Amino acid sequence: MAIKPIFEIVEDAKRDIENLDCEDLEKELESDEKPLLVDIREIQEYVDLGTIPDAVHAPRGMLEFWADPSSPYFRGNFTEDRRIVVFCAAGGRSALAVKSLKEMGFNNVAHLEPGFNGWAKAKKPIQETATRSRWMRKLRGL
Repeated sequence: MAIKPIFEIVEDAKRDIENLDCEDLEKELESDEKPLLVDIREIQEYVDLGTIPDAVHAPRGMLEFWADPSSPYFRGNFTEDRRIVVFCAAGGRSALAVKSLKEMGFNNVAHLEPGFNGWAKAKKPIQETATRSRWMRKLRGL
């Protein structure tokens, strides 16, 4: 059996989920009922590049564990009734994450189609994270 290409899997997932562009997300973030905005990029991406303002960081490898109320790793900001918008760097990991959250029972969930890179390219606001992160890379000899 041949391995199915990952980008084919991502495109399949995108057909079954809600895909937001930057303007859609901006409108949601300006509304009275702001979504839980979840940055699922790796910690070093988050630290080095910053994030979308008010996003919480939940690494992709821990997302489902942090979202499951029965998990010992559960984080209370994930609730069934709250809108969740997930993003990664370019929209691939977040599409798969949304598919997984939907399978878990989260119904009001979407992802940022162009990802953080598209957000930054569109000159949308970015929150600096390095100075407040304990994971900041330490420069030696400077």
